[in-house]
Amino acid sequence: METDTRLDAEAGTQMPGNLAAQLADLAERRGWAARPAFHQGHRVWTHGEVHALAARTATVLAGHGVRPGDRVVLALPDGIAWVTAFLATARLGAVAVLVNPELPAADQAFMAADTGAVLCVTGPGLEDRFADRPRLGADQLLALTATAGPASAYPVDAHSPLYVQYTSGTTGRPKGVLHTHGDPKAYHDLIGRRLLRITQDDVTLSVSKLYFAYGFGNAFVFPLFSGSSAVLVDRRPTPAAVDELVARHRVTLLYSVPSAYAALVADRGSGHEACFASVRAAVSAGEGMPDGLGRQVTELLGAPVLEQIGSTEAGHAFCANSFDHNHPGTVGRPVPGFEVELRDRAGRPVEDGAEGELWVRGPTLTPGYLNRPEETDRTLVGGWLATHDRARREHDGTYRHLGRADDMEMVGGITVSPLEVEAVLRGHPAVKEVAVAAVTDGTGASRLRAFVVPAAPDPTGALQEDLLRLARERLAAFKVPRSVSLVPSLPRTPTGKLRRHLVRQGAW
Repeated sequence: METDTRLDAEAGTQMPGNLAAQLADLAERRGWAARPAFHQGHRVWTHGEVHALAARTATVLAGHGVRPGDRVVLALPDGIAWVTAFLATARLGAVAVLVNPELPAADQAFMAADTGAVLCVTGPGLEDRFADRPRLGADQLLALTATAGPASAYPVDAHSPLYVQYTSGTTGRPKGVLHTHGDPKAYHDLIGRRLLRITQDDVTLSVSKLYFAYGFGNAFVFPLFSGSSAVLVDRRPTPAAVDELVARHRVTLLYSVPSAYAALVADRGSGHEACFASVRAAVSAGEGMPDGLGRQVTELLGAPVLEQIGSTEAGHAFCANSFDHNHPGTVGRPVPGFEVELRDRAGRPVEDGAEGELWVRGPTLTPGYLNRPEETDRTLVGGWLATHDRARREHDGTYRHLGRADDMEMVGGITVSPLEVEAVLRGHPAVKEVAVAAVTDGTGASRLRAFVVPAAPDPTGALQEDLLRLARERLAAFKVPRSVSLVPSLPRTPTGKLRRHLVRQGAW
């Protein structure tokens, strides 16, 4: 079998199709072997060490029965074991299944069964998981790798399956999304290099983890394709931990989600902090940035906030702001190589200034959902992805995200956008977070309800009535919630997205 090649536009040379071999060859040609690639605790792993370790790890995985085309579950926290296990799986021509190690056991078991995984590589605390399948602990894997020899790369082409990543489950059971060996280079070329201008001198910190589409590009793909480095943290960092990590590693690119940026601001208020002096840009994705938060983050970091939108199906961002074109409050323009259309419910294009649903076409779209042909046919139509995101195209070519199409609520026969109501209630200084949904009562009628996480205890009990009064002043009568409930937290996915289908149940 012959090795397929892809053109490296920067070097003008041919690159092997196997991602692991491609990255190892790139590091050698560019002289990155001794440059830092990953920082984990007080240990620094160079690019040369990473690729050498991955080649030996491939030998260990092969010894545990992994063959080309097999699926391997990686249920690991961010760390060098995740990086090298992924590269080793790629080197063998197998397919990595990226699983959040913090998911409930039933969800992890479903993903292993759905993919037919032949081996599960797991982190600490998961020893009792995946009992019906061969399992290898991360510590055991690293120990065996120390004495293993390197494995050669299995020849694949750019269209060969590389990894499966599951959707975040904001509307129900997650779906497995397949991506190929050629996709990561496209993420870097179109976004990392062209829009974010990443060079070998950059240092990345991504609050979003490697097992999510956003974090995978940020902290794995971009550093390995650019010769730069990333800080790996095995758990979601607190605002104080972000401060310390940014200062210690001189982080230049910070990637996070709006809820985490809000926590960063709330931890000390706005106003530039010296610990962020090295940051040259903050990237935000996952959800829309609430009004005013982007400005506060910019003031705190002393750097621009670049909002973008992507999906697991696209692999990374398909619409993004950049240094050349940054329009706060929007998700920017289509990423080079992608086409974006806004369509109405009947599938007809809408004009500038009108609201519609986002359809996307581009080079890294998934070929489909694993084992779900009917859902694939509904979502991928004629080469276009129905994102189910609502947006409006501004006259300057940027797109303003208006929420999910399935976020819309039907109350008394009238369609209501909960985001509009949430924006009004969020303007109250005593509100930290808010979610609004139509909740069915005992009679079967849908009533608009607001669920609020207060910024501080409400000893007077006046906050609920204050919020209802505010809503009556600012909103049409049919948009005013029937009630406001104070809750300790909102149901979110591990990526920070709101689980609106749970909010609609009125309890979680």
